[in-house]
Amino acid sequence: MTSNPFFERSALPYELPPFAEIRDEHYLPAFERGMAEQLAEIGVITAGAGKATFEDTVVALERSGALLTRVSNVFFNIVGSDSNERIEAIEAEISPRLAAHRDAVYLDPKLFARIDSLYREREQLGLDAEEARLLEQYHIRFVRAGARLDAEGQARLRELNAELATAATEFGQNLLAATNAAALVVESEQELAGLGSTAVTAAAENARSLGREGAWALRLQNVSNQPVLAELADREVRRRMLEASLERGFGADGRNAHLAVRIAALRAERAALLGYQDHAAYAVEDQTAKTAGAVEEMLGRLVPPAVANAEREAAELAAAMRADDADAELRAWDWQYWSEKLRAERFSLDTEALRPYFELERVLRDGVFFAAEQVYGISFVERTDLVGYHPEVRVFEVFDADGSALGLFLGDFFARPSKRGGAWMNELVGQSRLLGTRPVVVNNLNIAKPPAGEPALLTWDNVRTLFHEFGHALHGLFSDVRFPFFAGTEVPRDFVEFPSQVNEMWMDRPEVLANYAKHVETGEPMPAELVERMAEAARFGEGFRTVDYLAAALLDWAWHRVPGPDALADVDPEAFERQALEKAGVAMDTIPPRYRTGYFAHVFAGGYAAGYYSYIWSEVLDADTVQWFEDGAAPIREKGETFRRELLSRGGSVDPLAAFESFRGRAPEIEPLLTRRGLVS
Repeated sequence: MTSNPFFERSALPYELPPFAEIRDEHYLPAFERGMAEQLAEIGVITAGAGKATFEDTVVALERSGALLTRVSNVFFNIVGSDSNERIEAIEAEISPRLAAHRDAVYLDPKLFARIDSLYREREQLGLDAEEARLLEQYHIRFVRAGARLDAEGQARLRELNAELATAATEFGQNLLAATNAAALVVESEQELAGLGSTAVTAAAENARSLGREGAWALRLQNVSNQPVLAELADREVRRRMLEASLERGFGADGRNAHLAVRIAALRAERAALLGYQDHAAYAVEDQTAKTAGAVEEMLGRLVPPAVANAEREAAELAAAMRADDADAELRAWDWQYWSEKLRAERFSLDTEALRPYFELERVLRDGVFFAAEQVYGISFVERTDLVGYHPEVRVFEVFDADGSALGLFLGDFFARPSKRGGAWMNELVGQSRLLGTRPVVVNNLNIAKPPAGEPALLTWDNVRTLFHEFGHALHGLFSDVRFPFFAGTEVPRDFVEFPSQVNEMWMDRPEVLANYAKHVETGEPMPAELVERMAEAARFGEGFRTVDYLAAALLDWAWHRVPGPDALADVDPEAFERQALEKAGVAMDTIPPRYRTGYFAHVFAGGYAAGYYSYIWSEVLDADTVQWFEDGAAPIREKGETFRRELLSRGGSVDPLAAFESFRGRAPEIEPLLTRRGLVS
């Protein structure tokens, strides 16, 4: 194939992939040529005569694989955002081949010998700080990838990596199918009592797309507690909705639960092969946490006060239910509904009545973009002349404070059956001064698409997600590094959520909220008393939210603290899950973990294995930084520039905790987080 658009660098602005030309049939040939080209480039490196140099080995390695990077960035974004049967077939074929390709690079003895020789002589090479860190990080990566194993060990490692790649792909594809299949169909509009008219209309359209004309279908999001549970007045419908959510991957369709056991066992075997006690120990070694003990100490400190808060909340909800029905017993499907009723009663706050103040376009332009303009001085221009990978994708050019071009931001905001659940940021083009590339990043969300001609009205949680994911986008857009290895979000997993969490602070900052929270029909700003009630209610339900999260983090941790694959032989996944939650002290019948094993995509189909703790770990840095932004008299614009220069622009080119300590003038402190989450008296 000679006309494959991946074969050459894109001629579009910022090297935006030429989506108008890309077809499904282009991916596999591009992957195959990309892998072959990189192996040839590695061959040139290892055939070099004489002593290895930083330039002919490390820099050459950084330059290698350009075609493979181009196609991978586009393809794996499509896998998550707009998949189809052909894409799934390509993913199933290419994932183990990519794992084998990675092994071919990192287990190449000649290549490692050159890296190792440079590493041993690193003090005499005259490297600058970024070069020295790059050499160090490559050496760590090669060793952790098995470069020091014997031939037999490397052969088994290759088998494990290929099987893990296949299993993770299967898990993700199973989950997309299971989530679509689990949509709750009801035959009477009365069963949807409590939902707003827009949501009811959307449910009718969902049913129509499923071939159920005259019915209504509620699609699932990839979390346990579906947001719609807060609104559905019919208790039986709530029960059915939650059970449909919790049973994904279990029950009659138990493929993913059993696949998760297999994945955990393979990871345990690989960790043992590489000399680690378990996968968790392996996973955290190159994170900022460094040790499993550090993670467990922190999570253990949070569990007792979080559970105590949740139990107090449960007692309040149960009392409210009994006031309505003396025989009622609080169940998991009741929590969100009665929590919302209690919130409305206590704070005179109806979350459904808030939606008209959070119209997507206004939140995006007058909220998310406005905050970035105020804090960092950047500006945005929509480029309707540039095409995304789906008709709903929008492209914005981003300019720096001095008017210079910075990069492109793509927004893909609406849910669709071809998109996996959740929200995320991907990099389509990474920034690198070495390669002369500027960043192109995309945010994917799953906001319910309104009927044609109607505005997209967001929940407060949707608003938070929009700000959060844009924090990841800023991390990519502000990248200013030489080497692609360090670009943007190429930082430890337990640090990467920090910039995105910090960006959430602007959503309710008075001058930002006042700029975007305006009624969709009248344009009137949100009344001051409503803003005050929102602030008063901010901590309401914090016990639930913290336990919901901690249960998922500790479930992930339990699966990856297993010491070797034999410990998972004949394990029943539901029994393992139940015992893990009980042992961790977070087993509450009324609060299922945010993700159960059967649909825990972060862990079994993504990069968060033994890493879901990262959100709360990063939140320590986030809460501390928010306090820094709010303290002192320095202008926000000045502080934003400092935060960008010292942290956001550096990517992985410096040790992230060292950078934080330099920025903050001290080590991070946990107290702001404990106060925020109501975990101190």
